[in-house]
Amino acid sequence: MERIIALSMLSADFGNLNKDIEMVNQSEADWFHLDIMDGVFVPNISFGFPVVKAIFSKTNKPLDAHLMIIEPEKYLARFAEAGVQYLSFHYEATKDPQSVIDSIHECGMKAGMAIKPATDISVLEPFVKSLDYILVMSVEPGYSGQKFMPLALERAKAVKKMIESINPKCLLQMDGGISTLNVDDVEAAGVDVIVAASAVFNSSNPDATISTLKHKRSL
Repeated sequence: MERIIALSMLSADFGNLNKDIEMVNQSEADWFHLDIMDGVFVPNISFGFPVVKAIFSKTNKPLDAHLMIIEPEKYLARFAEAGVQYLSFHYEATKDPQSVIDSIHECGMKAGMAIKPATDISVLEPFVKSLDYILVMSVEPGYSGQKFMPLALERAKAVKKMIESINPKCLLQMDGGISTLNVDDVEAAGVDVIVAASAVFNSSNPDATISTLKHKRSL
C-alpha cells in the first residue's frame, strides 16, 4: 500500500495556526495527527477540543488523535463530536483496554492502541483482532523533536508479524523522530502510517519535505 503521512500539529506555529493548517491541506500529507497531552500521563499539556474543532472546520483530511491522557474513556464521545476519525489511546493509560476499543468503535471512530518504547509488545496480542491500527512509539511520548530510537524498527517488525497473523487489515503507525533520513527504514519495518512533526515544520520547505516523506525510496 502507499505510505500514509500524518502531520503532527504539535510542531505547528500556534501563533499562525491557520497558515500551517492550509499548508497541510495543500500538501501531499494524508492525515492531521493531533497529540493530546494531559500533563499527568505525560509531563506536558498540549491542546484540547477547541483546537481540534478548529482544525476539523478547515480541512477535509482525516483527523488522527493520539491521546496521551489517563482514563481516555471519559473523553471519547467528545473527540468524535469534534471531528476525529482515528483515535489511539495508550495501553498503559487505562485499566480496561478492550472496553476503550469497543467504545471508540461505538462512537464511530477507528480504534488505535499506542505503546511506549519500554512496553513489551506482547501486551498487544489480545487486542489486535479488534484494532484498526497500532501505534509504536519511536520516542518517549510527551515531547516533540526527540531523536529517533533505532530499536523501534525491530519492535515494528515484530508487531507487523503479529498483525499479519491475526488481523492483516490493521495498520501499523509509528511516531517520533521520523525524517527524510530514516523514512525508508521505517517503511521497510512494516509501518503503514508515518507520523512526522518537527522534520516538516522546522524545514525551510515543508511542502517539499512532505513530498519526500511520501515518495522517497532508497536507491
